[in-house]
Amino acid sequence: MIRQAMPEDTDAILDIWLLASLQAHDFIPAAFWWQQQEKMRARYLPLAQIWVCERNGEVQGFVALVDDYLAALFVRPDCQQNGIGRALLDMAKHQRQRLLLKVFCENDIAVHFYRRQGFVITAESTDPTTGQPELHMNYHAGAVRYDSCAFR
Repeated sequence: MIRQAMPEDTDAILDIWLLASLQAHDFIPAAFWWQQQEKMRARYLPLAQIWVCERNGEVQGFVALVDDYLAALFVRPDCQQNGIGRALLDMAKHQRQRLLLKVFCENDIAVHFYRRQGFVITAESTDPTTGQPELHMNYHAGAVRYDSCAFR
């Protein structure tokens, strides 16, 4: 079941974010993610509209939107490959006509996932906090899908 997050979901959301970040971003030192937890709790999560996927009474994934920006989409590692990420993204698509996101270039699984879901690469930049290259991707409901050859 996908539902709006409640304050009591915060610890589960942070746990999912940390575990999935450590797994998906092994090219960034683990200490970085541990150090970001309090910023997530105090600064980033309060700014976002958050929905969670709850199954069997457990939060297994979440999606966070800040206006049209897909700020986060994370699924607990032991729950991945079960359609949770796609279901959360579909819910976000129903909330917005357009979605923007940034994803690390080295996170091939996420890049391919978003491309399969209709996102196109529009730019590449360097993340200022990690120094890692990242892709900017956009989704427009009903748009003709096109990816520039200039980007991965």
